[in-house]
Amino acid sequence: MSSLPTSSPAVSSSTVLITGCSSGFGLAIAQLFLDRGWHVVATMRTPRADVLPASPRLRVLALDVTDAGSIRRCIEAAGPIDALVNNAGIGLMAPLEGVAPETVRGIFETNTLGTIAMTQAVLPQMRERRAGVVVNVTSAVTLAPLPLLSVYTGSKAAVNAFTESLALELAPFDVRARLVLPGRAPGTRFGANAASRMQDGVPAPYVDFRERVFAAARDTAAAITRSEDVAEAVWRAVTDAAAPMRLPAGADAVALAGA
Repeated sequence: MSSLPTSSPAVSSSTVLITGCSSGFGLAIAQLFLDRGWHVVATMRTPRADVLPASPRLRVLALDVTDAGSIRRCIEAAGPIDALVNNAGIGLMAPLEGVAPETVRGIFETNTLGTIAMTQAVLPQMRERRAGVVVNVTSAVTLAPLPLLSVYTGSKAAVNAFTESLALELAPFDVRARLVLPGRAPGTRFGANAASRMQDGVPAPYVDFRERVFAAARDTAAAITRSEDVAEAVWRAVTDAAAPMRLPAGADAVALAGA
């Protein structure tokens, strides 16, 4: 494929579209690409102009990855895209027995089907130009099983398999697909957002077990992932044609990948 900028030019002609930029990983990814001279299309369900510094190279667009009309409008407004970063996702930390079917569907609609839909939306232009890269942000929980994350892990493991297969069918067109696998990131709102989806209730037999798991998750002495780690891994996945298929991001994720 035609090479994408790997240095930090004052201004690049390349454009990256990033989903889920209102906070956490997505916000850090958008900031890093802006800092390194790229044009950035930062998307979020409810656009906020105040989360990133104003720049002539920045556009903030509304996007709901579970809505086909929203995806179509976003892609039309964005124009040519050199790199897509599928970062939007939602978490769930709860015992499966207490999770309602509609909650399970909601997780997969965003994390898995939303990623697939966004990828489908950009592929025609990348294939025609014979250039481009899709980076899917999943999770290091797919490297080692953890309790209370069965639904979330399933949604992210599906994206891993999807991306690895997709890469093979895109290679003849010089389009790349890569994965970034972040670890535990207490500095983001993931935990709070995941907890907010536990309104289905926790079956009584699991309450004590859940509390022990939550206590371990709050351990501040263990290795963690920072948003900046994820942004750097995404940068490498986008700009380095020799980057491996899976890039762990964060000290804990790197340790899991090497175990």
